[in-house]
Amino acid sequence: MSHEPNLLPELRLKRGEDRRLSAGHLWVFSNEVDTARTPLPGFEPGALCRVLSDRDKFLGYAYVNPHSLICARILGRDPEYPPNKSLIVHRLQVAQSLRRSLYDQPFYRLVYGESDALPGLVLDRFGDVVVGQIATAGMEARRADIEAAVRKAIEPTAMLWKNDAGVRELEGLPAYVEPAFGDIPEFVDVEEGGVTFRIPLGGGQKTGWFFDQSANRLALRKYVGGSRVLDVFSYLGGWGLGALRAGATEVTCVDSSATALEGLQTAAAANGLKPATMRGDAFDVMEQLHAEKRRFDVVVIDPPAFIKRKKDIPKGEAAYRRLNQLAIQLLERDGILVSCSCSYHLEPQQLLAAIQRGARHLDRFAQVVEVGGQAPDHPIHPAIPETRYLKAYFCRVVRD
Repeated sequence: MSHEPNLLPELRLKRGEDRRLSAGHLWVFSNEVDTARTPLPGFEPGALCRVLSDRDKFLGYAYVNPHSLICARILGRDPEYPPNKSLIVHRLQVAQSLRRSLYDQPFYRLVYGESDALPGLVLDRFGDVVVGQIATAGMEARRADIEAAVRKAIEPTAMLWKNDAGVRELEGLPAYVEPAFGDIPEFVDVEEGGVTFRIPLGGGQKTGWFFDQSANRLALRKYVGGSRVLDVFSYLGGWGLGALRAGATEVTCVDSSATALEGLQTAAAANGLKPATMRGDAFDVMEQLHAEKRRFDVVVIDPPAFIKRKKDIPKGEAAYRRLNQLAIQLLERDGILVSCSCSYHLEPQQLLAAIQRGARHLDRFAQVVEVGGQAPDHPIHPAIPETRYLKAYFCRVVRD
């Protein structure tokens, strides 16, 4: 299909459905489309189109997936420049300039989907290696252009596609992990606050590392001097090893993955640090620690998303309540709880409610002393609430 502006097919919206797009949002929902004039089955998944209002106002260029609830996502709003490799290069250069201003070393989330005007695409940079994730058919169709643009704008030695996230199923996409170009190392080293972590690229969680929590992990350090710290859902020990470096006297890391804990211990030894580790289900391990009357001065709970879809909210809220209560049970008098959630569908107030309920159940009083969110390499799109997902509450918990 030609990418000449006037030859791209039209996707027309119903009357009044252009307001959100005009206000800056990037998504078109299938029930907003005038399917009588522009039937969605007429589009191939990933195809480009011109989005028009019912009054012929040009709203932007988008890619389409007729099988998805979000049936189109805006890539550009200038009618003179339909999306192509040059636009992706430009977007990458703009994204890179922000990260260069924020970070001394090239280790960060380079592209955060909609917030960097590249909906459906995530790129993490690990020095000379880029790891990418594609969530939509429209970006999958542009894979070759993305690879070429990354070569031109970023010039890494290698790029890996880590396209194994469950969200791809919703777009009718297969799961795969494969190199885009270059020789992919099995591990890369990431330095954070004086600790070097060994990140598994192909076999790690998500893209291998959670850059979104970096600011919160560094914020923890002022609370841990001389403390006993419990790091639950530790993965590679971002919180726990950082706490040891900052002067914690004792750190216990809990995770269900033997591979993650092995990587944590390898990093600990390389950094001259000595954490304890416990492998098992977080809830079970915390119950066991309580039964053993173990107590900690600081407890960090950084779970995976318990709520991935709206229908999961009741069950997920119950899990957050139980998790926070277990954590508070393990806190010493006047201890610090760091409670996190990466579930977009859990409102900040609901996480606070889970903390409060856990505290009251144990006759404790929780004071929020610091509030954290995602690091600045995960900018928030003002018109798209979904881009703001990470919540972290630093709480002092005292006897009531």
